Amino acid sequence: MRLYSLSVLYKGDPKVHLLKAAYDVSTFNFFQRSSVQEFMTFTSQLITERSALGSRASVKEQEYLCHVYVRSDGLAGVVIADNEYPQRVCFTLLDKVLDEFSRQVSKMDWPSGSPATISYSALDGYLSKYQVQTSRT
Repeated sequence: MRLYSLSVLYKGDPKVHLLKAAYDVSTFNFFQRSSVQEFMTFTSQLITERSALGSRASVKEQEYLCHVYVRSDGLAGVVIADNEYPQRVCFTLLDKVLDEFSRQVSKMDWPSGSPATISYSALDGYLSKYQVQTSRT
């Protein structure tokens, strides 16, 4: 069971844009990592774009499950995990991250924000904290 990506996005009027993201692509071949990360960013934006405000959904994309939560204020979160990761845990994580993000980052910064301009550093910590370590025999 593994988490690969945790993203916070803003679903604005014209389009969706990424505010902050954390990735764990360590299980992929070194030469594949940047393209896998791009795929995850693109998929997160696409799923958010196609989801209604105030909705939650889980979408299967290749061998991944993408869990999306779009709040009614336009703030959205996406977790990309493998098929075995518990769905309920993903939505609990998204609730926690979006609540904390909305308390720490001004709502006025969401429409124009980008990963370079938004200062919110908790995503990497959440991604590693919620990572399920499989026991090695």
